[in-house]
Amino acid sequence: MVIAPDSFKGTIANFEAARAIAEGWLTFRPMDEVILLPMADGGEGTLETIAVSQQDALSVSVIGSNQISWLLLRDGTAIVELARICGITLLKDLDPMGSHTYLFGEALKSAALDSRVKRIVATVGGSASTDGGVGALIALGARFLNEKGEMIQFGGAGLLDIASIDLVGMTAPPVGGVICLVDVINPLLGPTGSAMIFSPQKGANVDQVDQLEAGLAQLKKVSNQEDFAGAGAAGGTPFGLKLGWKVVIESGAMAIASLIGLPEAIAAADLVITGEGRLDSQSSYGKVVGVVREIAINHKKKVFYCVGSSKEPLGANGVALVDIAPSIAEAMTNANKWLISAGSELAQRTKS
Repeated sequence: MVIAPDSFKGTIANFEAARAIAEGWLTFRPMDEVILLPMADGGEGTLETIAVSQQDALSVSVIGSNQISWLLLRDGTAIVELARICGITLLKDLDPMGSHTYLFGEALKSAALDSRVKRIVATVGGSASTDGGVGALIALGARFLNEKGEMIQFGGAGLLDIASIDLVGMTAPPVGGVICLVDVINPLLGPTGSAMIFSPQKGANVDQVDQLEAGLAQLKKVSNQEDFAGAGAAGGTPFGLKLGWKVVIESGAMAIASLIGLPEAIAAADLVITGEGRLDSQSSYGKVVGVVREIAINHKKKVFYCVGSSKEPLGANGVALVDIAPSIAEAMTNANKWLISAGSELAQRTKS
């Protein structure tokens, strides 16, 4: 069997979750062969997930900041993860209007200027900002000016002031180009867009959601770039990266699954367990659970779910921690313990 969960955001990392589920399973079925392949979708944990499958990868620190780094693979691919640089889990206090992607741009610039790098894979899930990737482009040398010809302020709050965009001085991407891995397929604007769907999770109130939507609309208008599926990921960061670097947009979870050999492992297994913190309608749109389920169905394999909570009925095929723990707080505080229990419960339901 293959155990391939995502992290339970802000609660337990994907590797720890996989080990806990396996521990519970093996207490009841100790003779089963268990393969742990923790997953990510471009958000938090992506870089570590890839690093485990690429043992000879190098961690490269950005000059002037030991806290910002990216991963160099043997084939010259640089993996730059937004979530570990300016992600929402890094903030003590949410700042929906002021948070930005500038430091992410600094890491991208570092990779682009490194002679060893042939291409960049930018993973952009788990952001704290809704700035359309403008902060990252500024770090790369772009200029976003207001009507007075002055640089706009950082963050979503500055987007409404954009009057002109100058991309001439931008750092060039590597010769092999740039792939942007997204964790959702939402567009930049509209009822399913970045501001409307995701900015409330980043602390935005109703008025701020409207301001951010208007700011992203202004960015789109001045840039004269069309909206596209995935543009709304990470506060619109893919929209900015496509504008400045003409990046190729890909599903983060599917690309990472391929990198770690998940399709091959599932093809050789009898069943699969996946999971995440909250299973809902978004899970099927590029998230880990949806991609793992898709791969398993393609190989006609049974899928079990271990999740924190679920808006979908799980029935005999899954366990939600909030259903077996005495409280939501307990499920989150002691997720490891309850994932062990969930793994054991699923094992007991398996007869063959």
